Amino acid sequence: MRDSVAIVTLPDEVRAACADVAAHARSVTIDADALDVLDPGPPPELDRARHYLDGPPEVVGDYLLTLDTINFGSGWFPTLAKRPRSSGYFTVAWALADRFRSAGPWTSAELRAMRTEEIADTLGQRRDHELMALYAQALRELGRFLDGRRAVDLVAQSKGSAVALARALAGGMAFYDDRGFYKRAQIVPSNLALAGGASFKDLDRLTIFADNLVPHVLRCDGVLTYTDGLAALIDSGRPLRLGPQEREIRACAVHACELLGERLGLPAREIDHRLWTRGQQPEYKARPRHRCRCVYY
Repeated sequence: MRDSVAIVTLPDEVRAACADVAAHARSVTIDADALDVLDPGPPPELDRARHYLDGPPEVVGDYLLTLDTINFGSGWFPTLAKRPRSSGYFTVAWALADRFRSAGPWTSAELRAMRTEEIADTLGQRRDHELMALYAQALRELGRFLDGRRAVDLVAQSKGSAVALARALAGGMAFYDDRGFYKRAQIVPSNLALAGGASFKDLDRLTIFADNLVPHVLRCDGVLTYTDGLAALIDSGRPLRLGPQEREIRACAVHACELLGERLGLPAREIDHRLWTRGQQPEYKARPRHRCRCVYY
């Protein structure tokens, strides 16, 4: 009889990779004492005013998939024209929601033909903004990937598996292929479920959605500590390049949240939502977080 072979899933890959990075990190450490007393806060809800959640479920699914396809660019967010009392993320989410309320979703063909000027005008941004060209590229890639399908079709093809959907997204689009983290590939099924438009049997297998805000909250709360050089770079507001230090920040956040989840009996994705929501508070926004110009977060 053959021994059974354990299947390594996408979240398993992330957990293993991040645990390894955290174990050998040189610029970032996890303070176990601070982690032991950390309370991630109450469970949040999706902002219904600044997201499109009030339409037919299949259109809401299209909105969330479209939003998560351009849910990156935090390194450029300080240069965006913000909506009142809104961060870069909420500016994009809100403007896209207005588009869906007024005109509905783009078809696959329309996404494949997306121009920088169109997405810039939709989001209320300068047409020559570097991020708008990347958003247009991401949406064209989404149109090719969908090839006539919609978000609801992707959910059906995943057969109730959030992990399978994340793997399909990561394998089908370059901007989702965030190896070692797969932030946006994992957040798609999580957001679909949070909006009530999909049900997944393995949702709690997902890791946190490693970006620059959850690590920032963990740093502010004393869980992550940085070397003096890295701390000075981030506190100065200068951008951080993709590389070892940036990966250590995100990996240590993932690993810390795994440890926190074990203590609290909460899935990592829920801890992510709680900490990310906490990061919207003024005391966290008043302190610089790391900014990295990339297509992954």
